[in-house]
Amino acid sequence: MDFDTHVRHLVEQGRGLADAAAAAGLDAPVPTCPEWTVRDLVTHQSQVHRWARSYVATGRTTPPGAGDTPEPPPPDDELLDWFRAGHDALVTSLRGAPADLDCWSFLPASSPREFWARRQAHETTIHRVDADRAAGRTTAIDPDLAIDGIHELLHGFFARSRGSLVSDPPRKLSIQTAEGSAWTMTIGADRRSTTPAADPAADTTVIGDSGALYLLLWNRAGRDAVTVGGDESLLDLWQEKAKIKWG
Repeated sequence: MDFDTHVRHLVEQGRGLADAAAAAGLDAPVPTCPEWTVRDLVTHQSQVHRWARSYVATGRTTPPGAGDTPEPPPPDDELLDWFRAGHDALVTSLRGAPADLDCWSFLPASSPREFWARRQAHETTIHRVDADRAAGRTTAIDPDLAIDGIHELLHGFFARSRGSLVSDPPRKLSIQTAEGSAWTMTIGADRRSTTPAADPAADTTVIGDSGALYLLLWNRAGRDAVTVGGDESLLDLWQEKAKIKWG
């Protein structure tokens, strides 16, 4: 998926998040993030948009430090406009950034500009799902975006050595989309590794359409929409330990 497509999804998902938040109301609970209200969700996502823009717009090459503090949110009656302004500013900065932008990033990508477009497209999509759930809506996930997001999750976030998703002895999770993409993750005693193919000998196999798998792996959906084979306890481990946190 290229830069322009990631930005297009960022635009669509940010607008969808704001619309869902307005429909739900700021005090509504977020079922997929039980500790949050919609107010918390909107504040978090807008602070992330502003954080991402601070790298894209300035070319900052240093990672976040102790002196970095999120911009505080405005009063409730200004919150959604504040969110929209921050989202628009991020999109404008990405579109105006040179292809050879040099700035800090933290996952593999062809360039820092591509990294930030991709990361913010998926960050915003997942939180748009949260806002839709708060409003009692479902979210249709573009299959290509879902496949791209699964790849980012497995080959990006979970390729890093840190994290509590580990297993001793090692176990294998095979993921297969109805659209033809597949991955096998080996969850070891201190890290994980992923190959871009199905493994018929995996401990657990999960098969489904890409959108359902994307939401499952981001812990935004259960197993009802996918087919699970083998040891389901590996998905229990995933649900408990496969957490991505900001900060």
